[in-house]
Amino acid sequence: MIILPAIDIKDGNCVRLVKGDYGTAHKVADSYMDTALGFVKAGAEWIHMVDLDGAKDASTANKDVYLDVAKNTSLKVEVGGGIRSLDTVEMYLSGGISRVIIGSAAVKNPQLVKDAVKEYGDRIAVGIDAKNGYVATEGWLETSDVHFTDLAKTMSDIGVKYIIFTDISKDGTLSGVNAQQLKQINEACSANIIASGGVHTIEDIKICKQLGLYGTICGKSLYSGTLDLAEAIKESRE
Repeated sequence: MIILPAIDIKDGNCVRLVKGDYGTAHKVADSYMDTALGFVKAGAEWIHMVDLDGAKDASTANKDVYLDVAKNTSLKVEVGGGIRSLDTVEMYLSGGISRVIIGSAAVKNPQLVKDAVKEYGDRIAVGIDAKNGYVATEGWLETSDVHFTDLAKTMSDIGVKYIIFTDISKDGTLSGVNAQQLKQINEACSANIIASGGVHTIEDIKICKQLGLYGTICGKSLYSGTLDLAEAIKESRE
């Protein structure tokens, strides 16, 4: 299993939210580059980065941050937030980003996912964010009538190889991963599942590993000190 430490960007700053509420945004680090280099030092190979401004207004306002990390560190960069067109996908992937995450568009414009997968294969991931079991979109500001496992099956069937699953009620809360929903989505489709939201301690890493997941994203737990990144990476590889 791989560990993906996370940096969320809003207005150019490294922030964290609680349950996706933009009103809870608080700065967690002074420098995204220093933070990323710290992840490298701890042994990380990947980084998960989210454009919070982009997720809300479909922009790429913070794109230079992600391209900078991809260009000037050894990390493979996975980026999500605001990716609503093939042009944006192309811009990121040609700029050195390793994998892009299509979120809201997977529900509203599944053809985009089909086209992106056809063109870029396993460099495309889909983010499935669920609130009470149903998929939320537009930076989690809207909730659809699509069940998370149904969307996972649909995406897997069209060739998506990676799905990042977030239980919004857990995100940024340090309350532990939703093992039940992670098990459900892992069993519902053939895509590689990356867990996001709720990671608190090394026990959550162990749970995700036992579930046979491909990866686990760690954000607030690293910034609050309840999880040591080097220890998490070691556990994930054993």
